[in-house]
Amino acid sequence: MRINSIELRALDLTLVNPLRTSVGEYAFRPITVVRIVTETADGIGECSALAAPTYTEEYAAGAEAVLVEHLIPRLMRTVGTDLDVLSQLQVLNEVRGHPMAKAALEMALLDASLREQGIALGEFLGATKTSVFAGANLSIGSPDAVIAAAQIAVDGGYQRLKVKIAPGADLEVLTALGATFPQVALAVDANGAYDPHNSEHREVLRALDGLGLSLIEQPYGPDELSAHAELVRDFETPIFLDESIVSMGALRVAIELKACGGISVKPARVGGVLVASAMHDLCVDEGLHLAIGGMLESGIGRAAALAVGALPGFDLPGDLGGSERYFSPDLTQAHEVHSGRIALPEGPGLGVSIREDVLDAHTVRVHRFPTP
Repeated sequence: MRINSIELRALDLTLVNPLRTSVGEYAFRPITVVRIVTETADGIGECSALAAPTYTEEYAAGAEAVLVEHLIPRLMRTVGTDLDVLSQLQVLNEVRGHPMAKAALEMALLDASLREQGIALGEFLGATKTSVFAGANLSIGSPDAVIAAAQIAVDGGYQRLKVKIAPGADLEVLTALGATFPQVALAVDANGAYDPHNSEHREVLRALDGLGLSLIEQPYGPDELSAHAELVRDFETPIFLDESIVSMGALRVAIELKACGGISVKPARVGGVLVASAMHDLCVDEGLHLAIGGMLESGIGRAAALAVGALPGFDLPGDLGGSERYFSPDLTQAHEVHSGRIALPEGPGLGVSIREDVLDAHTVRVHRFPTP
């Protein structure tokens, strides 16, 4: 596939529903969009790094800088060659880390290549479903506030809810939710807010284990694998890891330590859909549960996550919601929830197209890399 040029745009978007987690509130959303132009197709990708390095070390401005100064210049070395996508991606390995920045380029390269071939991303990855269960993320809050937000989601067709929790905003909320919505699958995500050396925290987690939740995600910090392994041994509820799983190597260590019952896979965070697919395969081989997760993406990154979530091993509630919960309008045609599910976009590559008017309206910077 011959690359002709690359364009990168930094955007500022506003979330329809601000999301409050144990590490902060997200109301404004910087997003970096990459467009790769080949001789026969355009490919689009999205870097989903957040504004501040609180969820992971990567953050939007840093990801933009590494794309402009290091990753795209290396990819531009392949201009004029007929290398396949995997060979083009190899040049990015010269740069250590920065998985979300690399995921954006992988997404755009795959989108362009698959459009040229007339193959949908889900088909390329081996997806066996045409839709995935939608999930709604609910912010940390009082029981009344969380129940009100849950009611809106349930009225919108969501059958799976994931609640952000932290010490002091956990057991009472989940008990009330379970009593109010007994028919809905409930999961919790702590984003590492609990301390394994705090006995009160451990008792709260033990009480949550008795509520019949679908999963408890990342209760302890990313490095606390031994503490997570203790929960796996003691609890009935599947203990899921998210921030701890930064690579295939990290996943293998977690498996060796029996530190999780499953993982939440966020393609944008782990380096792209190819790594996410490999993680899926390893977890299936090891008998672990899987849930597909999101990074407050626009419709571009959401399309990629949906393709991964349609792989056969994803068996527990994820948190991919429809566009209406995130951006209005979205950067692409809206991803809509019908009967509790979101359909994979139809068409080759990601199956979505950029809404140029929305892109232009929210662009704050443009970087262009033409053929030398």
